[in-house]
Amino acid sequence: MLAACCLAAAGAWAQSQVKYGLISYSQLLKTMPDYLEAQAQMQQLTQQYEQEAAYNEQNFKRQFTDFLQGQKEFPQNIMLKRQRDLQEAMEKSLAFRHTADSLLNCAREDMMRPVEERLNAAIQAVGLERGYECVVNTDGNALPFVHHSLCEDAMPFVEEKLKEK
Repeated sequence: MLAACCLAAAGAWAQSQVKYGLISYSQLLKTMPDYLEAQAQMQQLTQQYEQEAAYNEQNFKRQFTDFLQGQKEFPQNIMLKRQRDLQEAMEKSLAFRHTADSLLNCAREDMMRPVEERLNAAIQAVGLERGYECVVNTDGNALPFVHHSLCEDAMPFVEEKLKEK
């Protein structure tokens, strides 16, 4: 009987020691200087691609306007050539957009990878230091109820860890 009580007490004590850390991953990311730098680089890269796309679009519009103005005067073979040129210009513009989107996504992933790795390392270090069973990301309202006696706001600890070099 005494052994059963000891086991029950030990189990209750062990359960009371379980701790979970709570963070907002997106909020932590936004406080990181590396993240802000990556966002600025992405914005600059996006603007460069947008400028090139706008240039291509203006070129197409100019070609199309010239075609519309002269289509009644063009001989059949020239009109067909101009139509093919317009089709080719439109296809190149769409291909550029598609390629640019792919390149921007790859660049975003490449820029964010070291930032996220650094944040993940800080979260893991805080989790180990504070003795958490796990650290839970509260973004997206995925955790509607948390019993605060089992959890601790880990945000300040992770922010402090991120300030360390």
